[in-house]
Amino acid sequence: MTTSPAPRIPEAVHRRRWAILGVLMLSLLIVVLDNSILNVAIKTIATPAPTGLGATQSEIEWAINSYTLVFAGLLFTAGLIGDRLGRKKVLLGGLVVFGIGSALAAESGSPGQLIAYRAVMALGAAFVMPATLAVLMNVFERSEQPKAIGIWAGGVGLAIAIGPITGGALLDHFWWGSVFLINVPIVLVALALMVWLVPDSRDPKPGRLDPVGVVLSVLGLVLLVYGIIKGGELADFTDAKVLATIIAGVVVLVGFVVYEKRSDHPSLDVTYFRNKVFSAAMAAIALVFFALMGVTFFGVFYTQSVRGYSPLESGLLMLPLAAAQMIFAPRARLLVDRFGNRAATTAGMLLIAATLAAFAGFEADTPIWLLEVVFFLMGTGMAHIMTPTSVVIMQALPREKAGSASALSNTFRQVGGALGIAVLGSVLATSYRNGIEGSLGALPPGLRDTAGESVEATLGVAEKLGPRGQALVTPAYDAFLHAMHVTALWGTGVALIGTVVVAVFLPGRTPAAEAGEREPELVGTGD
Repeated sequence: MTTSPAPRIPEAVHRRRWAILGVLMLSLLIVVLDNSILNVAIKTIATPAPTGLGATQSEIEWAINSYTLVFAGLLFTAGLIGDRLGRKKVLLGGLVVFGIGSALAAESGSPGQLIAYRAVMALGAAFVMPATLAVLMNVFERSEQPKAIGIWAGGVGLAIAIGPITGGALLDHFWWGSVFLINVPIVLVALALMVWLVPDSRDPKPGRLDPVGVVLSVLGLVLLVYGIIKGGELADFTDAKVLATIIAGVVVLVGFVVYEKRSDHPSLDVTYFRNKVFSAAMAAIALVFFALMGVTFFGVFYTQSVRGYSPLESGLLMLPLAAAQMIFAPRARLLVDRFGNRAATTAGMLLIAATLAAFAGFEADTPIWLLEVVFFLMGTGMAHIMTPTSVVIMQALPREKAGSASALSNTFRQVGGALGIAVLGSVLATSYRNGIEGSLGALPPGLRDTAGESVEATLGVAEKLGPRGQALVTPAYDAFLHAMHVTALWGTGVALIGTVVVAVFLPGRTPAAEAGEREPELVGTGD
């Protein structure tokens, strides 16, 4: 007769496990909420003072990417510190730093300050994200973990829905900094609940820290992304400084890989990538976020600058995307069980490619319900990519490597999104500048350069010129729509590359017994 395994979780912790999950989701909420709120505020921040900061397109990209790059670069080290000091301690510390960064960002007096304070917020977020999943694995028995992780992942969809609506409502009634200040009360509530409910846990055999690896990864990514953004800003990727910066970034990242390969305590174990299934799943996550984040970037300008929707209305337009994620993310596993990881993920990637291609046909008068349908299908495709690839990543490595697999997945998602904003943002900027240049000939040289940076910059110059500037409005819309179409096709191409990768390398149907044997191992729990 077989007996069920003895519970590994203390009874006191087991009783409050769902309340603990709620606190963890609240912590996750503010990390995701911040980025989705900022997407709605992009146009307002780009508006000249006193309404906004008058940020250029490249400065806006850096306000987004300073967060994602610092977050991605510090994720492994944050996880190791949590293992060493205790996950509850680093969660509390990360939330405090995130809250302080949010308050400072709200009072930014220039785009440069906003970029710097966003990096401070990312420093806190880097300690929050890996610790939430590690705590979750310590408070749920193995049989309940899939359900808990599905609900936890659904929290991302909830944050995507709440973020734009909250941001839009705040921008309708308060100044742009309120989209950051809103984080502070959420942080205070999360801190109080965490102190009360969440148990502490740590790894009895924590790994050593890897400061050299962290510095190399962050420096390499910053150089690479800065070069790409600068190339788009100048509309010239052959510029000597642009090329030098991009090449330097690639060289540093190659040095990072070499160093990690030789290190006996690497923050990134590059031997993981010898597993083709693991590498393909990582590539899929990076590529889908590369395409989606780039499209989200121009989608805000399309709905607000070209279509004339308010920030709140623009946020509400994103609801179908978030709703689809919330509906399908917890249920995507059913499709995987029936058809296999390869079929589910390939279908999801094809759906993403199709929705990105649809943006290439959008015009200023396209019925808005079509945009809503595209957003819903995009969220559906994303849900059927993230769940299967997460399962593949967790199963591709030995059970004791589950924490590292989770950290890598988060990092590739962030880096893919950062590069997507940088590359596709640069494509958008270059295409727009090329399209609008012919209409700016009558302007003084200095004003001409300013007006050519983005559609918001052109419309700002047109408003300052009064009646004389009205002649710039229609060409600005036309140039932006053309640039959006070009960028959407680039994103489609990236999604199709991801489709080929998952179709070739991901496994098909996996027997349940095999999946059970390779289930991620629980880490120890302490109170």
